[in-house]
Amino acid sequence: MKIVITGSASGVLGGAIYQEFKKHRGYEVLGLAHSNPGSEFTQLDLLDAAATDTLIKEFLPDWVIHCAAERRPDVAEKNPEAAEALNAQVPNTLAQLSATYAFNLFYISTDYVFDGTKPPYEVDDAPNPVNFYGRTKRQGEVAIRSIEGPGQRVAVRVPVLYGPAKKNSDTAINVLLDVVQDQSGKTYKMDHYATRYPTNTLDIAAFFHRLAAKFPAESCSLPLPPILHYSSPEPFTKYEICLIFAKILGVGHEHIVPDSEAPKGEAAVSRPKDCHLSTSVIENTLKMDVGARGFEEYWRGVIGKGEVTADVVY
Repeated sequence: MKIVITGSASGVLGGAIYQEFKKHRGYEVLGLAHSNPGSEFTQLDLLDAAATDTLIKEFLPDWVIHCAAERRPDVAEKNPEAAEALNAQVPNTLAQLSATYAFNLFYISTDYVFDGTKPPYEVDDAPNPVNFYGRTKRQGEVAIRSIEGPGQRVAVRVPVLYGPAKKNSDTAINVLLDVVQDQSGKTYKMDHYATRYPTNTLDIAAFFHRLAAKFPAESCSLPLPPILHYSSPEPFTKYEICLIFAKILGVGHEHIVPDSEAPKGEAAVSRPKDCHLSTSVIENTLKMDVGARGFEEYWRGVIGKGEVTADVVY
């Protein structure tokens, strides 16, 4: 089975999925990187439609798992043209290529396509993104659904992610380790309003491998659901996550102040309260276990092995 994975070099999810498939026999995996590919990855500017077409035509994948995106809502707001190009236009290009070359496209989307007012969300609930980032990811979903022809196009919505990363700032969860470990006297105001469902990239990667075993290359025509939700069931605010990190690390957390007030003004628009994704399609339609590990259990294992420093988690 031949698989292309975008965002393999710099993305925490793309990297995890790439490494998962590389561990197993029977897969020819091509990891793509926008810059600094090194010897392991292939450099490609996904905004270059002609170059993307050439690569796909030469490799002829069975699957493309599209993880590359502008995932930072604040950056998306500041540079909307670039965010829209990457989050909406590139999925459209890949969807068209999916129909041309008859491969299955999996587009990684987000729980932020919902407004957070009526959780849990099923795959067929009406999206209503409240920030620009969510709107661009929803545009990507609409784009891939609009393409008809051979191959299948699946949007896979995931919540906030954590897991192995080159630096803590690569994920909105890992970076909280830096906050907890900063015992310099600096005070941090931490969100204790919005509920998040942090999900491990290793679990999503393992799910894709199990999905590939269930839908192998020779049966690429077997119907897949057009939308999947993958999420851990454990709810936390960012403040609660900080308390868990402080407990595991054995450090104080008095410098972290909970902010439980509902956001007002522009902040109220950009921060959904609870976008919990229902995983019923995975469990009931695909008859698969979600397989999400416990949050505290994972971090106890990582920290217990001495794999956490002030800046880097490996």
